Amino acid sequence: MQHDPRLHMSRPLWEGLVIALHRRTEGRHESGAFLLGRRIQSDRQVTEVIYYDDLDPHCYDHGVCILHADAFGKLWDRCAVAGLAVVADIHVHARGAGQSRADRENPMIARAGHLALILPFMATPPIRLPTVGFHEYLGEHQWRSHGGERIADVLKIGETR
Repeated sequence: MQHDPRLHMSRPLWEGLVIALHRRTEGRHESGAFLLGRRIQSDRQVTEVIYYDDLDPHCYDHGVCILHADAFGKLWDRCAVAGLAVVADIHVHARGAGQSRADRENPMIARAGHLALILPFMATPPIRLPTVGFHEYLGEHQWRSHGGERIADVLKIGETR
């Protein structure tokens, strides 16, 4: 039986993430981050955030999130030093939180089980959880969405594992 993934994050980490993502959009382009932590079966505990533009200062030059190869080397180095793994990624859209064609065809981490979250409206606080896109990569460009009214079953803000 397949279990839905659960992503746990402290409330202060979540609130700081939303504020930082909104600020980093500069009101004109997407922004994003990798969520680092530990994975235990279908549960993921986020303990650290690393923003795309900290890895690649030019990642927003085209208005959308495009990371160049050397950014991933920096990401893997940070994970190794901290003893953490990438448990999800998150980025913002100007309007809704559905996946674009580019999102579906170009997962940030193309590994089955990876989670990709999308915040609507340039992450303008406050973010209502049912508006968050929560997408699980199944491999071979296939995805399963867990958002909407069921989001509280999978995105656990203020609950640590």
